[in-house]
Amino acid sequence: MGSASGLKQVGYFDCAGGGQVVVEKTTAYIGHMESPDGTSIVDVADPANPRLLAHVQVPPGTHSHKVRVGNGIMIVNNEFYPRGKAKPPEDFLAGYTVYDISNPSKPRHLYRWKEKGKGVHRFDFDGRYAYMSPTLDGYIGNIVMIIDFKNPERPEEVGRWWEPGQWIAGGEQPTWEGDAHRCHHPLRLGNRLYVSYWLGGMFILDIDDMSKPKLVSHMRWQPPNTCPTHTALPLPYEIDGRKLLLVAEEDVWRTADDRAGGLWMVDITNERFPFVIGSYQMDGLDRPPVPPFTACHQPSERINGTEIPVAYFAHGVRVVDISKPRALREVAHYVPDLPEGSPKIQGNDVTIDDRGLIYLIDRYRGLTILERTK
Repeated sequence: MGSASGLKQVGYFDCAGGGQVVVEKTTAYIGHMESPDGTSIVDVADPANPRLLAHVQVPPGTHSHKVRVGNGIMIVNNEFYPRGKAKPPEDFLAGYTVYDISNPSKPRHLYRWKEKGKGVHRFDFDGRYAYMSPTLDGYIGNIVMIIDFKNPERPEEVGRWWEPGQWIAGGEQPTWEGDAHRCHHPLRLGNRLYVSYWLGGMFILDIDDMSKPKLVSHMRWQPPNTCPTHTALPLPYEIDGRKLLLVAEEDVWRTADDRAGGLWMVDITNERFPFVIGSYQMDGLDRPPVPPFTACHQPSERINGTEIPVAYFAHGVRVVDISKPRALREVAHYVPDLPEGSPKIQGNDVTIDDRGLIYLIDRYRGLTILERTK
């Protein structure tokens, strides 16, 4: 059974499980986890009665579980999905796809970028530039790529960056095993990219010249921690005169006896020397044993105050108050009821809209729409 405190459900959209949800005005865009479901476009003008506008499918063995919209276009990733049972078409190449969504009910294909690797994972988009995490021939693991969508039918690469050791075609040799150090996704604020790098921690990049991103600083939690760095989210405001970065670990790649993934608050006022000043872990998950896929996954990348909704895998959504950066605290939560036929609750992604409504997409099934209660 579900549980709630400080949040109440105002709507529910029954759909296949998703990897990301974003909302523009009164339209929600859902990137689904497994084929054949690719992307759903949903009218949420009346949150109590969400209505499907359009649905895009993908080939077997692939997924388009991430989606971004802006300036009348929708960008989705195309990635191989090895956890699926289906085998992808032999001629399939991963990458990303661009759609015209001037009419959300009829997304129109504009462009498809293909490459020989596993595909693009998560990414950011500001309506002009996308900050992506592709795998490319000659590199090991995902890297940072900046793409200009001024002409969405002919996007152009602007610049790229990688952790030294990834460019094996250039003679570099990684000091880590396999693709353990790889770009999960960059987030932009001003002339900086804040890049989560899986078991490589996180990087701050100067993109004053987008063609030549430059390293500002690097911070890493692994080791001693085992959970990878999923998101490095810069706050768009200062608190007590300090510039801050909220870092989320993904609660995977660990045993039940390892520390569960949580949140770190990082002071980046002097960005050359970032340091941790606070943390958050849900009560009851702060000591083992705790199975993987139980704790933290992803905070809302859209921020409208000092309360940040966080998708928390087996525990739905937790709303974390960051107004005191050294003492993060939970102020609300919502765990949906288990949908019929779903194996478990897995809050995978969360966002908010202009009305302050919260949207939680489950990895297995269902989009839950919530509002904050005091």
